[in-house]
Amino acid sequence: MFSTNELSRPHGACLQRDVSCWGESFDRSANPMTESFVHPALFYRDAEDYLSATVPFVVEGLAEGEPVAVAVPPPNLALLRDALATFADRIVFHDMSLVGRNPGRIIPGVLRRFADSHPGRHVRIIGEPMWPSRTDEEYPACAIHEALVNHAFLGRDATILCPFNAYRLSAEVLRDAEAAHPLVVDEHGPRPSEHFGPDGLISRYNRPLNPPPEGAASTTITGTVANARKFTKEHALRAGFDPRRLDDLVLAVTELVTNSVEHGGGTSTLHLWSDDNGYLCQVSDTGYISDPLAGRLPVGPDRPGGRGLLVVNHLADLVRLHTSPNGTTVQLRFAWSQANNELET
Repeated sequence: MFSTNELSRPHGACLQRDVSCWGESFDRSANPMTESFVHPALFYRDAEDYLSATVPFVVEGLAEGEPVAVAVPPPNLALLRDALATFADRIVFHDMSLVGRNPGRIIPGVLRRFADSHPGRHVRIIGEPMWPSRTDEEYPACAIHEALVNHAFLGRDATILCPFNAYRLSAEVLRDAEAAHPLVVDEHGPRPSEHFGPDGLISRYNRPLNPPPEGAASTTITGTVANARKFTKEHALRAGFDPRRLDDLVLAVTELVTNSVEHGGGTSTLHLWSDDNGYLCQVSDTGYISDPLAGRLPVGPDRPGGRGLLVVNHLADLVRLHTSPNGTTVQLRFAWSQANNELET
């Protein structure tokens, strides 16, 4: 564990980064999108590297009276809980493998939820949505999430530090991290990213999804969603879907089909199937989603509608989406193992 006094002294090789005072390390005008939002990527190599950058970031924020949240995967969560035990009652901790299992849930359910609960105040957040065991299927959603953070916090008074394991993640992931973050901290210190381009990253991962396998159940839905609910419930139970999550699945499909009826040309095609890792459903229609933040921002209680994709992101374990002027396909995965989708502190 580090004490406040210890944090003013060097801890390992990464001290060459000169991040002992985070408030002075970054010139906010270096962010080409906004001067009030700071969004650095941290490339770390090991636990010592990780702690000697993240712990000062947190402690400095607490010393400034700023609300602080930490959402990272379990191994790093344990490191930070131990290192910051003295300040634990002043920090909101999240296990990112739970609250961020679906990357589409992180902005509305973790980042904006925390920032919006402290209006008028600068907040600090450590958010680590990408870790080595993320699957190839999950990765595009992670990359899009990181790029969209720039838009979701445009003009907001916040600093979100995003760690990446530079030793275990691929060169492609690190290149994409530089595209998603205007600032980078590595072994050489903090620097502007030469490759920052979040919109290009979003476009690059807006890829057509793999088609459903042969044998997938399918039906065409026109006008009413009752048939979609019945079709989904019956097929899922036959496939061995967990009855405890059946309402979540049916609600998610209902929201997608309703969106198709109202915004996607009135007709949609629903596919259902399962594989070794879970149960999948896919809804396709002729609509086009022009707003990349659709389903990624909190919706106030006084706003009618606009919650369909947001609800879906909160319910499913993974949401993949491809949209173009020719149509939109949304694919949901529900893992076989029971996932805890609640936000814990």
